[in-house]
Amino acid sequence: MIKNSSWRPLPDFLTIKPSKIEGLGLFAIKNIPAGTDFGITHIFDSRFSDNYIRLPLGAFINHHEIPNCDANFEEKDQEAGNLKHIRIMSNKDILEGEEITVKYVINKLENPNWELEYEASQ
Repeated sequence: MIKNSSWRPLPDFLTIKPSKIEGLGLFAIKNIPAGTDFGITHIFDSRFSDNYIRLPLGAFINHHEIPNCDANFEEKDQEAGNLKHIRIMSNKDILEGEEITVKYVINKLENPNWELEYEASQ
């Protein structure tokens, strides 16, 4: 057992639950302001077929054509140093209960049900 660890697989403002888009998704359990940095979702590693290792945060984010978050490709991390990775940042205020979405750049679903989620959120 690891003692005195503050690490958690997800930020404390997110949870995983069934999604109308696909399978399970990430959902806000608090209001999240625009510009919130959710953290690293993928780390570059050329040994993998799509060149990225998906971290817990990146495992449940669903695609949406009108996303509430952006996937940012970065070469450095403040704590880890030189590290090619993808991190997620909210591009608008997200209300408690809303699903966290990005417009995929990798691992895109062939036929996502994003239209249903868009209609439900309007």
